[in-house]
Amino acid sequence: MIDVNELRANPERFRASQRARGADESLVDAVVAADTARRDAINRYESLRAEQNAYGKKVAQAKGEEKQALLAEVKELASRVKAAQAASDAAQAEQEALVRRIPNLVEDGVPEGGEDDFEVIKTVGEPRDFSKDGFEPRDHLEIGELIGAIDMERGAKVSGARFYFLKGVGARLEIALLNMAMDQAVAAGFTPMITPTLVRPETMQGTGFDVAHDAEIYRLAEDDLYLVGTSEVPLAGYHADEILDLSDGPIRYAGWSSCYRREAGSHGKDTRGIIRVHQFNKVEMFSYTTVDEAAAEHERLLAWEEEMLAKVELPYRVIHTAAGDLGTSAARKYDCEAWVPTQNAYRELTSTSNCTTFQARRLNVRERLTGEGGEKKGTRTAATLNGTLATTRWIVAILEHHQNPDGSVTVPAALRPYLGGLEVLPVL
Repeated sequence: MIDVNELRANPERFRASQRARGADESLVDAVVAADTARRDAINRYESLRAEQNAYGKKVAQAKGEEKQALLAEVKELASRVKAAQAASDAAQAEQEALVRRIPNLVEDGVPEGGEDDFEVIKTVGEPRDFSKDGFEPRDHLEIGELIGAIDMERGAKVSGARFYFLKGVGARLEIALLNMAMDQAVAAGFTPMITPTLVRPETMQGTGFDVAHDAEIYRLAEDDLYLVGTSEVPLAGYHADEILDLSDGPIRYAGWSSCYRREAGSHGKDTRGIIRVHQFNKVEMFSYTTVDEAAAEHERLLAWEEEMLAKVELPYRVIHTAAGDLGTSAARKYDCEAWVPTQNAYRELTSTSNCTTFQARRLNVRERLTGEGGEKKGTRTAATLNGTLATTRWIVAILEHHQNPDGSVTVPAALRPYLGGLEVLPVL
């Protein structure tokens, strides 16, 4: 969640953030009012408690009728203290409820607007010109069926729409891709993690997802558990209620997991193939770092994503996501979008978000502060960041960009060692 002290000190900055997101800026004023009411209620309660304590000393010293009179007053005061405590608790709950409705503070320089208002930071590589190669490109599903890699029909038979089987070279290709991503992450100092895909509601909410209203999330009502849409969620909860030593630099994890999304509201969009599906696999980078180091870590995560894209030899662009298209937790986000020939468009393959202190404050993850001589100087909220390193969707761009006239697919050189040296995925 946001820092209430920071909001109290500079409410206009938060109003501007809400405007940039296209969100309700009146929430800021509601939090300010609730915070004032909370502090007033606490002051009243503490004042009455002090008065109650003073009466206790008077009662102890009084005798006879005076003591009886004081006891009556104490009883009436106790009732007022109890009411003041209830009012203080209610004011605290009201403020917390309002604070949780405000998304992370957007960082300076993030474009304003919605989904289409992103800024292109750079474009790398050129989309393949199939006219020079003398054939019309097939889409990824047609190629996948030709090489025996994708079976959507049986996926729907077994599980319903937007489910699929990867088989043969399709399964091998995904495993190769994720293994290459994990190897790169380990080389960069990440600890590999196989994460739970079911989490408690407090972990899901702590990461920034609204379990009560987010239609994207699968819930197992009988167990009150939630299927994650990314290993970011369990990795964010991994150090909940802990104090971290970040003096040697960021703590980095690379999570390998299956991911689940209901894709609510996407009816009619990307229904062909494996672009937008209910279940997929992903390697996700996750960093815990200091507030001061978060922006630099964000640039590093983006660079690692681009390193992976270079390995699979795809043309792509990097976009700076507009404020209105940021998730609740993100203060800034970059997407890498690869060119998909049959769609004549760039499509997102990776995203990396700087969540600053938003998730860590919700999950109570703090960093230990030390002086120059190593002495302890208290704690402060840590920062968290995340970034995609590879997902099932990458197969779409790889098959289409590297296809051959007969429907076979040339394997990018960096992937070949992970496929036993296979250079071409052949037509069956």
